[in-house]
Amino acid sequence: MTNTPRHQPDEAVDGISNGADDSGASVSTTHRGMSSAIASPTPRAARWARLMTQRRAAVIVTWVVLGVLGLLSASGLSSLLTSPLSVPGTDSAIANQILLRHFHQNIEGSFTVVADLGAANATEIAHDQALVRRAVRSVPTAQVTQQQAFFGTIFTGVNTAFDLSHAAAETDTLRTALKKEGLATAEVTGPPALQHDLTPILASDLHRGEVIAIILAIIILLLVLGWSWSALIPIAIAGATIAVDIGVVFLLAHRTSMVLYIPNVIQLIALGLAIDYSLLVVHRFRHEMMTEGVSVEHAVAATLSTAGRTVAFSSGIVAVGLAILFAMPVPFLRSLGAAGFFVPLVAMAAALTLLPALLSLVGARGVRAPRPRARSDGGERPDRWARLAQAVVARPGRTLTVALIILAACSASSFWLQLTPGSTSAIPQNIESARALTVLSSRFGPGVVSPSQIVIDLGRPRQASTPSAQATTMSLAKSILVDPEVFAVAIGHDTTYVDPSGRYEQIYVIGRSEFGAPASQQLVSRLRHHYIPRVDFGQNSRVVVGGAPAQGVDFLASVYDAFPWVLGAALLVALIWLARAFRSLVLAVVSVVLNLLSVSAAFGLLVLFTRFGVGTHLLGTYHVAQIEGWVPVFLFAVLFGLSMDYEVFLVSRMREAHDAGATTSEAIVTGVARTGRVVSAAAIILVGAVSGLIVGHVAGLQELGMGLALGILVDATIVRGLVLPSVMTLLGRWNWWLPSGVATLLRTTPSPLESPEARA
Repeated sequence: MTNTPRHQPDEAVDGISNGADDSGASVSTTHRGMSSAIASPTPRAARWARLMTQRRAAVIVTWVVLGVLGLLSASGLSSLLTSPLSVPGTDSAIANQILLRHFHQNIEGSFTVVADLGAANATEIAHDQALVRRAVRSVPTAQVTQQQAFFGTIFTGVNTAFDLSHAAAETDTLRTALKKEGLATAEVTGPPALQHDLTPILASDLHRGEVIAIILAIIILLLVLGWSWSALIPIAIAGATIAVDIGVVFLLAHRTSMVLYIPNVIQLIALGLAIDYSLLVVHRFRHEMMTEGVSVEHAVAATLSTAGRTVAFSSGIVAVGLAILFAMPVPFLRSLGAAGFFVPLVAMAAALTLLPALLSLVGARGVRAPRPRARSDGGERPDRWARLAQAVVARPGRTLTVALIILAACSASSFWLQLTPGSTSAIPQNIESARALTVLSSRFGPGVVSPSQIVIDLGRPRQASTPSAQATTMSLAKSILVDPEVFAVAIGHDTTYVDPSGRYEQIYVIGRSEFGAPASQQLVSRLRHHYIPRVDFGQNSRVVVGGAPAQGVDFLASVYDAFPWVLGAALLVALIWLARAFRSLVLAVVSVVLNLLSVSAAFGLLVLFTRFGVGTHLLGTYHVAQIEGWVPVFLFAVLFGLSMDYEVFLVSRMREAHDAGATTSEAIVTGVARTGRVVSAAAIILVGAVSGLIVGHVAGLQELGMGLALGILVDATIVRGLVLPSVMTLLGRWNWWLPSGVATLLRTTPSPLESPEARA
């Protein structure tokens, strides 16, 4: 039989529902010897519900206006987005600033024109080089920095004074000018051209991902909520949330740099979260409306007292997870964190304002609940989640052992995790900028696309022309040239290599591998720690390594030097937050440990799918040896919040049942049975939302989507369905322990340790 608690509380505990079943699980309960009745709303919830229902027209109009403004801002958002990997204060950032100020070389605003002339003679090549230079004049501030011809291919470097986003807008201008000059084979690449070509692909990927996610969400909502208007309300809430989030990102982009990937990441996560929160609230409201004679306003108030408070707490957990990215010293990740931070908050605001207004509008006619399956004796059949919980409680040791073995197997591949700051090969190869890179790589090697640049500050003007400086530069170049990873080294005395003041000079080092490959990263390390320290340019001199390879190395180093500290701070905040929410020190520690298990499994499965190619042909994803460096950090931040989200749904329901008088075993069964259906539906909807990233064409977004989908599935099934209830069964009375001293610090009610005989 289904274990049931002996009592039900009069009010919600820690913001989670009381008495009534939030999840649709058919677990019978009693309330002080009587059948469960509608929950009594708190005074605050009652006032808020009255305001939302009586002012519902104003609330709906307000959200419509905000949504329209957000959608209108979408058209101008792409021009504000960028993808910088620079890290202020690093050697590469210092080198790039010197190159910009003294050599007028703007790495982020530079194009490369590649023209394949085949078997052209020297005269034809010279003529076409002149045509390229003339076409370049069509772009404001553009200058040719270098122009060479090898193997029938013209290679032209074009520098502009624009930042990345503004230079990207000039891509079509340059391409049109080249065509007008009759250079039909000329193709444009470089950071601005790549951003220009990827922007429409990202928009198309986002549209396709949203369609897939919405179709899946509607199917799940109809299965859970039945054929009624209530099944469409979460979609409306998601639409409002996404529209407002776009407006927020648009405003943020005017104050700080925003990454090109942000619309895809933010909108799909917002879609999943908004529907999840709405599902919880709508399901609770439907249950409250089943009580005969209850008013809509009272049902809304009761819903806000229980499910509404759950949403508020859960959104705070997700926001905290994304807020940890604020502490990263890398603008790329900080921009993702800033945009992501508002996603759960906007979803919460919609769930607590617009959703009550819509529920009051549809009322009882808009919600219908499926009838529970009846047993032959007239009672309700035990739900499958109740049966699962009973099985786990009956054999906790065996269940825990099997589940941990599965998690260990999922996590094992994480030992083979390799990181890259980026890759020029893991992008769609059908765009012009990618084709040009392919030509360069095939003719000259991958390293020519992004050479390292050694920048030498001699300390005083006119020092570059002295015999000692020239001899030292030559000695350094010769020592680097013998490195097996080096393809070529370029030095000189013209303005390409020495600035007009004679204080600064640079050396180009062209490697044999693309800038994010392990060999390229190791070459940067040898340049900095082996070759450069062996030469002396004199007093007050300084030598730094710049260029894309060094910038990528500094990006990874800055991210992962800070990550352990950020991780520790995040876990500490989560521990305090959960200890107060659950009124249990032990459950808070268990939750944090389980969160790490979920993230570890996600990392391992991500490596299994990407590096080892499991399922890549089936899914159509990239088979790559390295994962983009920003993905694991952002993946942790999002999974951190989402895992805690499910923990709140489940453990708080158990805490409520225990406080109502249930034994630990009864509380576990009740919690799993009453949240299993909702958590599972929410997890499937969220997996469907982030799967929109997997069907895209950009490797980093594919990796993020795959990691999120796998992590959510593992967390909602193995971790929350098997590991958590088995651990809690083994812990017994220790689950509910919160010493009075800790409770005082947390400003909550203590939970003393019960005697072994209590509630036997």
